[in-house]
Amino acid sequence: MSDRIREKLNILADAAKYDVSCSSSGSKRKNENGGIGDASNGICHTYTEDGRCVSLLKILLTNHCIYDCAFCVSRKSNDVKRAAFTVDEVVELTMSFYRRNYIEGLFLSSGIFKNADFTMERLVRIVKRLRLEERFNGYIHLKTIPGASPELLTEAGLYADRMSINLEMPTEAGLKLLAPDKSHDDVKKPLGFIQNAITQYKDEKKTGLIKSAPKFVPAGQSTQMVIGATPETDMEIMYSADQYYKNFSLKRVYYSGYIPISHDTRMPVIGSQPPLLRENRLYQTDWLMRFYGFGVQELLNPKNPHLDVDIDPKLSWALRNLHQFPVDINTADYKMILRVPGIGVGSANKIVQARKFGRLYSYQLQKIGIAYNRAKHFIRCADSPYSLSEPDAPQLKGLILAESNSKYLKTAQNQLSLF
Repeated sequence: MSDRIREKLNILADAAKYDVSCSSSGSKRKNENGGIGDASNGICHTYTEDGRCVSLLKILLTNHCIYDCAFCVSRKSNDVKRAAFTVDEVVELTMSFYRRNYIEGLFLSSGIFKNADFTMERLVRIVKRLRLEERFNGYIHLKTIPGASPELLTEAGLYADRMSINLEMPTEAGLKLLAPDKSHDDVKKPLGFIQNAITQYKDEKKTGLIKSAPKFVPAGQSTQMVIGATPETDMEIMYSADQYYKNFSLKRVYYSGYIPISHDTRMPVIGSQPPLLRENRLYQTDWLMRFYGFGVQELLNPKNPHLDVDIDPKLSWALRNLHQFPVDINTADYKMILRVPGIGVGSANKIVQARKFGRLYSYQLQKIGIAYNRAKHFIRCADSPYSLSEPDAPQLKGLILAESNSKYLKTAQNQLSLF
């Protein structure tokens, strides 16, 4: 590798680190043409579903940009080193790294130089060459450029496994504050276009209108929001995510805690800690919405617009709804068992299957693998003792925190700690 390419790689890989939406799964692209690579297992940033640790070549095509978004390290007013790869350089880097077993796929994004189509056309040329000329079957995640033409988006979807476009800020007001030249409509249009195309290709395959329908973005679409740069509540963030999940069938919404990079009075000062705990709580809420059957309004609403810092959102919901507990583990339906703090999807399935053979006792629940010390406060099983009085929500919260090994606060937020 030449010194010039190495310097470009250092600059453009470093600039790409702020985009966290590069993990993925769900692609069914297999190596059926004697080519190179295989994305059938799904690629994640750190681990695949079968436990393998893998990696992606994660780079920008360029960090030149015509926009001046205050939160972005690549904004045009920022005094940083600029670089741009050629189409040939990205193709050669990808294939060279793959052959050396450094990577299993490519995550390719870009700043916008000249205009959207000029940039998107080069991204498409890269993935097209990888697929057709290099016969590369590995995983490719391609960023959509806002404002790119439908023709380019369609062509990109034929070669990428996943496409994504960043929402940037959770609300339109937050986006206008820090990036007045941008709009959420610029994101909704390509998301809607790609979603309609995905549906169309699937329908054609089902109906047999096309004998061999090509794959079109088989791993779906995702987006990313920057958290903590603007003053949105957790409720506003998650209501926005819920809207995009429902309207565009997104596979994932990513929440990226803002890392202060600018002396801008509209945002946290340089040196402020990124909101990592808040980011974690948002991901937990997202998980409950997607896999546990919770509506966003149950978890966050005008009465509770912020997530608890010291307890997870599932426990927080349970403490606000103690009238729905305790749950009889031997008679409750699957959906209600899934809402018990300390019981996950796998454990809930095991409970439903196991109770077909007899009533379940506490020792059996522990063997199934639930977090029994937490769940015991919200369930009844065959040998549960009856109590004349139950602790109220603050008492129960303090008791659970005292029993837990959490690295977070052990004291309920409504109590005063003097030490």
